[in-house]
Amino acid sequence: MTDLNKIIEIIKNNQCCRLGFIDQESVYIVPLNYGYLYNNKHIFYFHGAKVGKKINLIKQNNHIGFEIDNNHQLVEGKTPCQYSMKYQSIIGKGHIELIEDNEEKKLGLQLIMKNVAHQDVTFSNQMISNVAVMKLIVDTLSCKEHQ
Repeated sequence: MTDLNKIIEIIKNNQCCRLGFIDQESVYIVPLNYGYLYNNKHIFYFHGAKVGKKINLIKQNNHIGFEIDNNHQLVEGKTPCQYSMKYQSIIGKGHIELIEDNEEKKLGLQLIMKNVAHQDVTFSNQMISNVAVMKLIVDTLSCKEHQ
């Protein structure tokens, strides 16, 4: 699927994005809630603890893969080989960075709350100082829908 409006709709109708980090010779995958905006590029915001494995991996190598999927529905068949699954999925890669600017951290947290809780909220400087905010800038993505 290449329709930009449909891709944005799928992204906005989801709440969980799985990030795949390079961890030496393997992959570390973590599911995260996200905020999203499109500004000639797909941009995702995530939040989490200021220390830990995710932060360490970002500092080591900020190139990551990501995946979003939803609308799963089993399509039954008469035989096992005739079964199928309806779904929507987006996979891609990009680079992730830790946001230090307080205004952009607030924006990222507001987008997360809007996507997950459907609420417009404000954050104090104290609140944003207690959390890490990460920004994924997408380099490439592909979208698939099986109806």
